[in-house]
Amino acid sequence: MTPFTHIICHYNEIALKGRNRNFFENRLARNIEKKLSEKNPGCFQCVKIYPGRIAIKLQKESQKKSASIRSVLENIFGLTNFSFALESDLDLERISRDCLDLINRKKFKNFRISAQRSDKRFPSTSQKINERIGAYIAQKTGKKVKLKKPEVDCRIEILERSSFIYLKKYKGPEGLPVGTGGKALTLLSGGFDSPVAAYYAIRRGVETDFVHFHSRPYTSAASLEKVEGLAKVLKKYQDTATVYFVPFAGIQKEIFMHSPQKLRVILYRRMMLRIAEAIATKKKYLALYTGDSVGQVASQTLENIKAIEEAVKIPILRPVIGFNKIEIIEKAKQIGTYEISAIPHDDCCLRFIPKHPETRANINEVKRAEKNLLIAKMTKTALQKMEVKSF
Repeated sequence: MTPFTHIICHYNEIALKGRNRNFFENRLARNIEKKLSEKNPGCFQCVKIYPGRIAIKLQKESQKKSASIRSVLENIFGLTNFSFALESDLDLERISRDCLDLINRKKFKNFRISAQRSDKRFPSTSQKINERIGAYIAQKTGKKVKLKKPEVDCRIEILERSSFIYLKKYKGPEGLPVGTGGKALTLLSGGFDSPVAAYYAIRRGVETDFVHFHSRPYTSAASLEKVEGLAKVLKKYQDTATVYFVPFAGIQKEIFMHSPQKLRVILYRRMMLRIAEAIATKKKYLALYTGDSVGQVASQTLENIKAIEEAVKIPILRPVIGFNKIEIIEKAKQIGTYEISAIPHDDCCLRFIPKHPETRANINEVKRAEKNLLIAKMTKTALQKMEVKSF
């Protein structure tokens, strides 16, 4: 039995990029190389870009690592699907024998041959290839050809210098290659929403780091531990993850003492954005991401969202703005953040929270309240006391 020689990786959205396509293809190929080298060192010889696809040439001993290799590729954004394949040449007799070798690894009653002739200089059309190889397989195995919903679908890709044959496609996460969308900073609370928002940022090619606001020593270290765990989970979708841990208890105390009760949460949020913007400016992040969802809590009415974001000039992106809680939790389960987010912890915004928070904030009233606060001093102090961890 001939071992698989390659993994054929397909993309979808990248194919629509026109003149920028090479940039996205090259980044996807580099991401594949880096992740496989990190998780499965020595499993491949090279990663090569072909028209419309990327081929990973495997080492012979990589057969034993197929499950581990799959788990890596399933988390590389930009991949629509991928398949373990045999490399063949451009001779139909050789391709037929290799198809027979591959298809005989399965137990089946019917099959189909699905050829794709990417190099139109190949003398036979895709249909002729299907007919000829289908007849050969039927003769050698005694099995029937079935065009609709066959038990085995043997796929052939004819390229310029070789062909590839495979039976099964594994689903990729789609999206765009990480690193093609710039860098951003996600406000990570430790709950369900913000990690999902970060996932969707990464899925669009954006490298994201994280900022977390905590109220230690008035709350436990649970939220910090959770955020570290979430950052490590999200790191599997990108190369690195840095978390900025910002002490917020002093700021909350100042707001509690010098501001109207109903505006506390809004003022908390505005200060968080200011501090996050200061970090972004210094570290050259292009945007902030949050887990806001319209109407989910009092601070997330449209009026309050507008009043809160008015505090900064940096773009604020909200990938889950139209999701409900059930949808967010379901996605958290899929991406691996649910179990960590579900661990109870003290949210810093729950300290000094008013019984009746404002739900329809007036920006002029908010600004009047902030005249009693030493905003620049509070921001500077928080940044000076901030701790940074990288994973």
